[in-house]
Amino acid sequence: MSIEDNKRLVRRLYEETDKQNFEAMDEFFSPDLVDHDPPPIPDLKPGLEGIKQAFKVFASAYPDGTHVIHDLIAEGDRVVVRVSGTGTQTGEFKGIKPTGKKVEMTGIVIYRIEGGKIVERWAQHNFLGFVMQQLGVISPFGHGSPHPS
Repeated sequence: MSIEDNKRLVRRLYEETDKQNFEAMDEFFSPDLVDHDPPPIPDLKPGLEGIKQAFKVFASAYPDGTHVIHDLIAEGDRVVVRVSGTGTQTGEFKGIKPTGKKVEMTGIVIYRIEGGKIVERWAQHNFLGFVMQQLGVISPFGHGSPHPS
């Protein structure tokens, strides 16, 4: 596959995720996927099944969730994406009851593609800001303080 094919694959992954088309995940990920940075969701299965579980957990808590790709860079067999996702928490997430708050999470993900499928994934997401601060579980300044002293 060409670099442009690899970029198209990653773009389509986010498009299908936004449609909550989780069956399409088999089209994007190798069954032997190595996920170096799985989301902090308890009891995820490894690999492809864990990715599907994670997408479903987020979709059940944020059913209106969408992604915006800000940067998509590819070289060789790697595609790097800087992405943000937004959604309104109308379902439970990690034990947090629905808040009705709209939140945004940012991240950078590196995908390694082989034979038209994602075989490895490295991800860094702002889970602390996303889950704890935006949902009001903790103050952005810690310890419940409204501002730094």
